[in-house]
Order: sequence, then structure tokens, then C-alpha cells
Amino acid sequence: MADLKKGSRITGAQRDKLASDLKKKYEKGSSIRALAESTGRSYGFVHRVLSESGVTLRGRGGATRTKKK
Repeated sequence: MADLKKGSRITGAQRDKLASDLKKKYEKGSSIRALAESTGRSYGFVHRVLSESGVTLRGRGGATRTKKK
């Protein structure tokens, strides 16, 4: 993951690279909270970057829910 200073502004190519890294990790199963912690960014920032990247966000709990019969 990109080397980021906590709280620093991320723009341009650096933001694109971070978005790509976050998207790959999220799609492999990492949670938004885990990604936020590993990058030193807030939950809201990671959520926004993933949304901007076109990621389909999982529901709360992360597991696919099945309907009971």
C-alpha cells in the first residue's frame, strides 16, 4: 500500500493508486474498517474512495444473507 502520512491530503496519481489498492483488497474480502486502520485513514474516507471507484459495497456484517424458508 502507498506510503502515506496520517492526515495528509491525497490527490492525483497518488489517490488513484490508493483507490486501486483499496478496491483490490476490499474485493478480496477486507473490511472498510480494516482498510482504514491499515492506511491510517478514516472509515469515511475509505468508504468514499471505494464508492468513487465504482465498488459495490457489501451490506453490514459482510456476509451474504440467505432467506429462511
